[in-house]
Amino acid sequence: MGKKKVIKQTQEEILKETETREETQKQSAKKSTEKMGNIKVIEAKVFIQATYNNVMITITDSNGNVLAWGTSGSLGFKGPKKATPFAASKVAETLVEKIKKIGIRDLCILVNGIGSGRESAIRVFGARGFNILSIKDTTPIPHNGCRPRKPRRV
Repeated sequence: MGKKKVIKQTQEEILKETETREETQKQSAKKSTEKMGNIKVIEAKVFIQATYNNVMITITDSNGNVLAWGTSGSLGFKGPKKATPFAASKVAETLVEKIKKIGIRDLCILVNGIGSGRESAIRVFGARGFNILSIKDTTPIPHNGCRPRKPRRV
């Protein structure tokens, strides 16, 4: 295998690296605050995906740019508790706090999936004083399905 060569850095090199790291962090923080600060969105779309295992809510502007998102798993719910109406309402409450800062007033809600947290998430947005313009169910419904197999000949 051989000996490994250890490279030691001087104090000056270490200081230069930390300064460049700090500068890049400050620049990225400025960019993110500029993006959020310049946004004056009044109308937004709320995509609620309620599956048997999880509840995912995404809030976008009219162009489709994501403003905020959250899942019940990211809040700390585990296992079968993730798909409950309580978890869905908690996800919606955290997103309400995020989008109140942006200044959103009107919402178009699109619900997808057949989980149990659909109605509770919608109720939270209505109860927090948002003007709900429309609620649309985008759950895919099979119509006639795929072609059946040919009959087996014995």
